Amino acid sequence: QVQLVESGGGLVQAGGSLRLSCAASAASGSISGINAMAWYRQTPGKQRELVAAMPDGGGTNYGDSVKGRFTASTDNAKNTVYLQMNSLKPEDTAVYYCYVVLRMAYGPSFGYWGQGTQVTVSS
Repeated sequence: QVQLVESGGGLVQAGGSLRLSCAASAASGSISGINAMAWYRQTPGKQRELVAAMPDGGGTNYGDSVKGRFTASTDNAKNTVYLQMNSLKPEDTAVYYCYVVLRMAYGPSFGYWGQGTQVTVSS
């Protein structure tokens, strides 16, 4: 059974920084690596918005509202993905979700969602 656990959210003042983490865990040796990943965010009454995406072919795409401020990265050795958020603005306030496509040692790759973590930016 695979689990994705997010951490790093919280309350920060405008202009501050946070780093979100999303760690995958499963039975020992069952995860071979990360094929692709993405970060989304959602506020009440709105659709989930793509923040950053790192597809299987490489490279990273960012939403227009976060370009130049957010950086997504992966650590295959730790089966963990990150979202570094700098120069935060009140409009960045949302629940942030990771989505990770894991390469499994036994069976096909599969995508999993994190549980979400709240980020609140005060003005």
